[in-house]
Amino acid sequence: MSLDRAAIGREFAPVSLLVTRSRLRDFAEATGQLDPVYTDVDAAKRAGHRDLPVPPTFLFGIELEAPNPFAFLADLGVDLRTVLHGEQQFDYHRMCYAGDELTATSRITDIYEKKGGLLEFIVKETTVIDQDGARIAEMRSVTVVQNRPGKDPS
Repeated sequence: MSLDRAAIGREFAPVSLLVTRSRLRDFAEATGQLDPVYTDVDAAKRAGHRDLPVPPTFLFGIELEAPNPFAFLADLGVDLRTVLHGEQQFDYHRMCYAGDELTATSRITDIYEKKGGLLEFIVKETTVIDQDGARIAEMRSVTVVQNRPGKDPS
C-alpha cells in the first residue's frame, strides 16, 4: 500500500482541553513524576508557579480528546494494526498551568517511505496555544506504517 501524498498539508480540526488539577495529578502519577510541584498546589506556588504546571509530554494527550483521534489514519486507508509510534518532539515556548484552556491544531507535513515502501512515515506537526492565543508549544510526531507485501493483516 502506498499512502496518498496528496494528504500532505491536510489540517485537522482544532481540539481543545481545559487543563484541570485532577487531570494533571493523574498524568503526573501515571508518568512517575515524583516532584510534588506537579501534584501539590502549595509546592508549585513555593516553586514560583501560579498553579500546578503541566508536566512534560502532557500536551501530547490533547489530541486524544478528539472524538476519533486516529480518524486521519483511517482516512488514509491505514490499518491501525500496522502502526507504530515512531518519534515525538516538543518545542516549548512558555509554561501552562491548571486552569488554562489549550487548543491543538495539527497538519500532515510529510509522508515518505523507506525500505522500498515496506515502511511509510506520516509526519504531523501540531501547534498548541492557550486561551489568550499565546503559543505554548510545537510538537512533531512521526507515525510508522508497516507494509507487508503478500500478507493480509487480518
